[in-house]
Amino acid sequence: MPGSRRTDAVLLLVAVVWGSSYLAAKTVTGSTPVLTVLFLRYGISAIACLALLVFASRINRGELKVGGLLGLSQAAVLVLETYGVTHTSAANAGLIISLTLVITPLMDRRRMPPRFFLAAGLCVIAVGLLMSGDGLHTPGTGDLLMLAAAVVRAAHVALVGRLTTGRDLRPLQLTTVQTLVGTALFAVPAISHLPVNAGTTTWLQLIYLALFCSVFAFLAQTWAIQRTSASRASLLLGTEPVWAVAIGICLGDERLTIPALIGAVLMLTGTTWGQSIERHHRKDATTSRTKTLTTA
Repeated sequence: MPGSRRTDAVLLLVAVVWGSSYLAAKTVTGSTPVLTVLFLRYGISAIACLALLVFASRINRGELKVGGLLGLSQAAVLVLETYGVTHTSAANAGLIISLTLVITPLMDRRRMPPRFFLAAGLCVIAVGLLMSGDGLHTPGTGDLLMLAAAVVRAAHVALVGRLTTGRDLRPLQLTTVQTLVGTALFAVPAISHLPVNAGTTTWLQLIYLALFCSVFAFLAQTWAIQRTSASRASLLLGTEPVWAVAIGICLGDERLTIPALIGAVLMLTGTTWGQSIERHHRKDATTSRTKTLTTA
């Protein structure tokens, strides 16, 4: 149980960091092209990972193969997210991406109890309330890009679980490969638009996106998902929009309306309820398998 709490805490911290990434990305893309931001984010991350790798063992063939696949899917998520946040508010971006928690269980191999989807449905209602803060409207380009990002992220989370669970794959080595893949993908379109004369604020935001929202978050997410299920991880990461709204209000120019406040409460309620359902379901499944083996 202590180990489970530690895993949950790490995933929750990842959600907080990612919740802050939307405001940082929206601000930095205001002065720097999206693909350049992604290249620098991946490039700084790769340098940090390679520095850490000096104190660890080399990347093996399995980690190179899995890391390469995850690098492609993660890059797809970040492209959609970063372009999306440039066409919508930071809070909206964080809220729409939370639909990942509804989609992930459908891509996860494990069958979840019906109550799990009721909890996920509660989160969908929460998203609707949060998005209606300034009145209901037709989804814009940014909203649709974030919806696509939610689908791709759900596939990525499920893929991480399927490719890493039960295998001797180390998070640092996997993350290093992912950052190198991302750096290579965005190098050509970004190289001619490097922000040579960018101010200190821009570089600090890029470093934050790279070291905290990428290196730390990728390492922590991979480490945690190897110790839990993709569905459980998705529920905890699903608190991300609440942090996105909170940070947008505290550090940005966004307002907290009554519907948004109700939505935030419902989101926390839904994720907590869903987490409890998943935990008991997994415990019951383990107990059932143990009894079957004992009987046999």
